[in-house]
Amino acid sequence: MDIEAGDALVEAIKPAASGTARAGVLGALGGFGALFDLRAAGYADPILVSSTDGVGTKLLVAIESGLHDQVGIDLVAMCVNDLVVQGAEPLFFLDYFATGVLAVADAARVVRSIAEGCRLSGCALVGGETAEMPGMYAAGHYDLAGFAVGAAERGKLLPAGVAPGDALIGLPSSGVHANGFSLVRRICGGAGLGWSGPAPFAPGQTLAQALMTPTRLYVHPVLALHRAGLLHAAAHITGGGLPGNLPRVLPENSCAAIDTAWPVPPVFRWLANAGEVGEAEMLRVFNCGIGMVLAVSDAQAALALLEQHGEPACLIGQIVAGSGPPTLRMDIEPGFLLA
Repeated sequence: MDIEAGDALVEAIKPAASGTARAGVLGALGGFGALFDLRAAGYADPILVSSTDGVGTKLLVAIESGLHDQVGIDLVAMCVNDLVVQGAEPLFFLDYFATGVLAVADAARVVRSIAEGCRLSGCALVGGETAEMPGMYAAGHYDLAGFAVGAAERGKLLPAGVAPGDALIGLPSSGVHANGFSLVRRICGGAGLGWSGPAPFAPGQTLAQALMTPTRLYVHPVLALHRAGLLHAAAHITGGGLPGNLPRVLPENSCAAIDTAWPVPPVFRWLANAGEVGEAEMLRVFNCGIGMVLAVSDAQAALALLEQHGEPACLIGQIVAGSGPPTLRMDIEPGFLLA
């Protein structure tokens, strides 16, 4: 490990990390561990909720294109979006950055974007680990992992109270987010496209710029609905898509009936057509334009509150009675994704 390079990285990211400070944080970067005071953060009887994730092969797009300035937002989003669906407020975040030979400038760009994701989520970047492992990674390559901890008062966890008649609201994604990039890369390669060439689905952007659009952070609107008593459940639509994620937050003997189409970002239609991927497979691999689904008791009140938070949303279905394990039913005319 190049100790001087590691020290230089710490100094480079200190201002960004300090910009994420929030109530409850004790101390600063550089200790053997990070300290957090839950009482100072306003909790009386908290339950801790934790999540860990990575960015997957989207990292290869960042590495091969040299676009390192937003991938950290993906890392944070993949973790904190999983916290809020359980009713927890993200409190603090740690990152793990591993590489063969540390390139301080590129690593600093990545960690600054992690800090930006934390700042946008109201979550403190309290520490992390930089590992330099020669021979483990190809030249210029690195890997990322993130660890988030949140809290909810006892009795306030989600899901809770989901029942037939609840409306299902979809919050739009910003694009592919950070799942399915092995298939994305295969389709792009098969189409003979380079990262620096124009994106066929996003005029004015290179392919890499369009695909590196970061995962949306849903923390503030979801917590606002929860605190208003309107939210019964939320599902973060990641790998597995709607079929693999929405049933996870439903009780036995219930079904999520999706009966209304939503605006589908052009990237998904392009991927489906260029890769000859069927609609069912698209829905299993990608978010297809819906990054979060909310089960709410009062659709109009929820939509009004989301609008106050500047969050575009649309009704996409409802909870209906089912039999046995929770299920998803698509009641939309086939072909809506590919039209």
